[in-house]
Amino acid sequence: MIQLINISKSFTSGELFSNLNFKLNNGNKVGLVGRNGSGKSTLFKLILGEEHADSGDIAIPKGYKIGALKQYLSFSEPSLREECALALAEDDKFSIYKVEKILFGLGFSHEDLEKSPLSFSGGYQIRINLAKLLLTEPNLLLLDEPTNYLDIVSLRWLKSFLKDFQGEIILITHDRDFMDAVTTHTMGIIRKSLQIVTGDTHKFYSQLQANEELYEKQKLNQDKKVKELEDFIARNKARASTAALAQSKVKQLEKMDLLDDLGYDSTLKFDFNYKDTPAKVLLEVKALEFGYTPENILFKNISFALEKGKCLGIIGKNGKGKSTLLNVIANELKPLSGEVNFHTSTEYAHFGQTNINRLNQNNTIMDEIYAANPKLGESVVRSICGGMMFSGESAKKKVSLLSGGEKSRVMLGQILAHDLNLLFLDEPTNHLDMDSIEALTIAIQNFKGSCIIVTHSEELLRRVCDALIIFSQDGAEYFDGGYDLFLEKIGWQEEEIEEKVKQTPKINRAENKKLRAALVQERSQKSAPLKKELESLEKFIIKTEDELKIHHQNLTKASNAADNSKIMELSRLIGKLENEIESKFEQLEIVQNELDDILKVYENKINELGE
Repeated sequence: MIQLINISKSFTSGELFSNLNFKLNNGNKVGLVGRNGSGKSTLFKLILGEEHADSGDIAIPKGYKIGALKQYLSFSEPSLREECALALAEDDKFSIYKVEKILFGLGFSHEDLEKSPLSFSGGYQIRINLAKLLLTEPNLLLLDEPTNYLDIVSLRWLKSFLKDFQGEIILITHDRDFMDAVTTHTMGIIRKSLQIVTGDTHKFYSQLQANEELYEKQKLNQDKKVKELEDFIARNKARASTAALAQSKVKQLEKMDLLDDLGYDSTLKFDFNYKDTPAKVLLEVKALEFGYTPENILFKNISFALEKGKCLGIIGKNGKGKSTLLNVIANELKPLSGEVNFHTSTEYAHFGQTNINRLNQNNTIMDEIYAANPKLGESVVRSICGGMMFSGESAKKKVSLLSGGEKSRVMLGQILAHDLNLLFLDEPTNHLDMDSIEALTIAIQNFKGSCIIVTHSEELLRRVCDALIIFSQDGAEYFDGGYDLFLEKIGWQEEEIEEKVKQTPKINRAENKKLRAALVQERSQKSAPLKKELESLEKFIIKTEDELKIHHQNLTKASNAADNSKIMELSRLIGKLENEIESKFEQLEIVQNELDDILKVYENKINELGE
């Protein structure tokens, strides 16, 4: 429904892309991939008109509604329910059940509905914006990292919602499993151009690799041909007898469309340094209990033993205590009761959500890697910096000048500087692109030591975790098995929310009667013009068919009388009337279908009100 035609865009820092061409068809759900900084978010801004292309056109049909997730926050209503109801269309303003359905799916409770939107944390306020966007029911959803700030249960709900969404979607997310579950196509900004395939990210990257291998072979053959031509010219241009032939080779060389070297994007390189240990069990936790106050216990009676080579995942909804549990195990918080016992040979490093604040803002990236392990030589430190995508002079940048994602990479670099056998990782995939997450996942799989990881990534859980601690409505408990086994045996209690979603809002009989009357009035207003048009079409068809019957009778008489001029006149008239009748029947069908749709919509709305 939208089309990009020869779009080019540059900034002072350089060219983002050139001559992009793309057509989004009905029902397409496209995952947009590419390295951080490749221009994915800029492409969204161009479609929304928030940025202007240097050249090219963007064609958007009249009346085509595009909705995008806003990152800025602005709320005006006293309650969450009223704030989100602002997003309902004027003819749908009584459908409060839609508001509640989406809010419940995104992790809000019944009690939250009456709270002020401003009372929620920043992450939940972004969810409010997401709820308002989904309620507008646009033709096209532009979603830039909608999975940020969502816990695993809300992610599963949103995944299901987007799969059933009837319009078009362009989705940017670092969560590969989420993208593949939702999209029909994958599109990438690769080396300043767009490439698109039908299918998931695995098919896209497989096709990309095959294309690049073919390109490299073609370039090798071309390079060989160019070398042969250059050698021939050098040998023969000075001899009179072969000068003309050498000149023809020069022209042949000048006409060749030379292939450029493929520029490969830098990729994070992970290789955790394993410190050998004789221990079979690196960590033992016994009856662990913690709460910031005795009245507010986040978890209790947590017990497990972590064997060497095993990975434990901590999962659950936001705000339940997952990061807190990891901080307690890492000796950064003191438990109310219970024990955390490390084997004497255990060496661990902790990547935490708040640890980013411990970086010295006045240090360079290299200084921070040295601080993690002063014994390292400069070549090793530079190698770690390069692996974290800080090569050359960029390794000497000050921490204060780095983005949040870059600071996260510095913290990962600090962990790589250690010799260790136990990793504590709290949402390590945040701020990483899809390729870097894949590199991290493989590094965890290859690590000979043990790992405890907090993550909302279902793909990461499936690939690395041998056991889980699940935070649910009933507290936290240990589960001896992987993520798929957990879903099969237990599943998410919170997904019973679907039953709540189906409930209609509680209203009294007087309000019910008022809403019903309003819906009936709206139905009448919308259906009346269509009924009038149907009546007019039916009258025209009946009247014209009666005329046609008379003309056919006259045609029979003219044929019997062999009146050729009359026959021709009546034949033309009959043909014209038959075409008009056929046209009116087509209009009649269109109007009738439109009327049926309206009546059905309002019938459903009235039924949803109940008695």
